[in-house]
Amino acid sequence: MIALGSDHGGFELKEKVKKHLEEKGIACRDFGCPDKSSCDYPVFGRAAAEAVASGECEKGIVICTTGIGISISANKVKGVRCALCGDVLSAKMTRLHNDANMLAMGAGIVGENLAMEIVDTFLETDFSDEERHKRRIALIEQD
Repeated sequence: MIALGSDHGGFELKEKVKKHLEEKGIACRDFGCPDKSSCDYPVFGRAAAEAVASGECEKGIVICTTGIGISISANKVKGVRCALCGDVLSAKMTRLHNDANMLAMGAGIVGENLAMEIVDTFLETDFSDEERHKRRIALIEQD
């Protein structure tokens, strides 16, 4: 299951991502926001991140206008590695090298077609499982 979260600036793209995932038969849980009314991205970024960190959801996708604020919020949750991606190569590399478990995007930065390519690449790319990358992830996760 994929956790989804957005603020008002990412609401429309989140809804399109949700539809895209459902059409592919990928289950998702929407942690909000519920509409385009002004709201606070940390609330929804954290909710989605907590679902990923707890194991309730395998991965997460969060969206705000730039992707910056919501990715920072998600990364405050222990066990989350949320990568802000605006291109397909970044989505591929963050899965291969960082085993990122959350993707952040900026609705004002990427268009719908590119966003769906980024989502597909992120979800379809497995972690490389190389020792050097495992070591680096362990270093990131140290308190």
